[in-house]
Amino acid sequence: MNAPLPNTTIAHRLSVVIPMYNEQENVSPMLSRVHEALADYRHPWELVVVDDGSTDETVARLRDEIPRYGKHVRIVQLQRNFGQTAAMQAGIDAARGEVIATLDGDLQNDPADIPHMVKRLLDEDLDLVAGWRQNRQDNLLRKIPSRIANRLIRRITQVNLHDYGCSLKIFRADVIKHVRLYGEMHRFIPAWTATHTTPARIKEEVVRHHARQFGQSKYGIGRTFRVVLDLLAVYFFMRYRSKPGHFFGKIGFIFGALGALGLFYLTWVKFVLDENIGQRPLLLISVLFVMLAVQMITTGVMSELISRTYYESSDVKSYTVRNAQELTSAISTEWKHPE
Repeated sequence: MNAPLPNTTIAHRLSVVIPMYNEQENVSPMLSRVHEALADYRHPWELVVVDDGSTDETVARLRDEIPRYGKHVRIVQLQRNFGQTAAMQAGIDAARGEVIATLDGDLQNDPADIPHMVKRLLDEDLDLVAGWRQNRQDNLLRKIPSRIANRLIRRITQVNLHDYGCSLKIFRADVIKHVRLYGEMHRFIPAWTATHTTPARIKEEVVRHHARQFGQSKYGIGRTFRVVLDLLAVYFFMRYRSKPGHFFGKIGFIFGALGALGLFYLTWVKFVLDENIGQRPLLLISVLFVMLAVQMITTGVMSELISRTYYESSDVKSYTVRNAQELTSAISTEWKHPE
C-alpha cells in the first residue's frame, strides 16, 4: 500500500518530462511506475515523453500504451537522435505546467520521489531541487569519474550540489524556460540555472536509485575532456556572459604586464649594464607577450561589441525578472489616480 503523498496547498500544474532513446523494454514499466507514483497526486499533471530518434520499437510501444492512460500522456518525437540535452530541452519547451520534473526513462530514477521534491520546491520557495543519488547503483567505472567531475564542477561553479549527473530534478517553469541547453550541457543544468537565479534557491534532495534492468546506458558522463571543455564554457557564461571584455582583458593585462617587465629589464641591461640583448630568449618572449596582450584586449573589445549587438537586436535580456507575470497583470490596475 502506497504511503500518502505529501501535499502542498500552493496550486500548480506538474509536467513530468522523460527523454527516451532505444528504451523499448522500459516503456511499459516506466509508464506504470509514473502513474503509480502520481496516482494520488492532488494537482493536475501531464507526462511528456521525448523520443530522441529511437531506432527500435520505443515509439510504437508508447503509442500502444497511451490509450490505457489518457491524453495527459504526450509524445514529442524528434527527427533523429540529437542527444539527451536536446531531448530534455524539447520536453521542457513542450511542458505546460508551472512546475517541471525531469528524469531518465531507464527506471534508475524513482518517480515516487517526485511529489516530495515538488513539495519542497514550492514550500521553501526554491527554483530548483536536484536529486542526489547518495546510494548510487552503478559500477565503479561510472562512479569514480562522476565523483571527480562533481567535485570539479562544484568548485568552479560555486553551486554546491553533490550530484550534478542525476536527471531527476524539479524546476520552476518560469526559470528553466529561460535557460537554453545546447551540446552536452545536461549535466550542467544547475549551473546554467544559476545564471538566471541565485544559487541560494537551488537545493538538493536525497533520492532513491535503482540498477538498470533493461537495455544499456546511452547517456553516460562521457569522457573527462568533454566535461572539462563544457565546464570552461559554463564558467565563461556564468561569469562573463554580459561582459566578455573583462574575461579577455584580464588575460591581456597579465600577458602585457609580464611582457612589459621583461622589456623593462632588458632596457636596463642594454643601457645601464651595456650588454648585448639581441640573442637573449627573453627579448622574443617579452615581445610575444606584448603582442598577445594587444590581441587579447582587442578581442575583448570586439566581444563587447558582439555582446551589446546581441542583446540590443534580440528579445534576450541580461537579467531575469522573477515576478514578471505579476507585474504584467498589474499594469492596468495598480496605478495611483488623482482624487
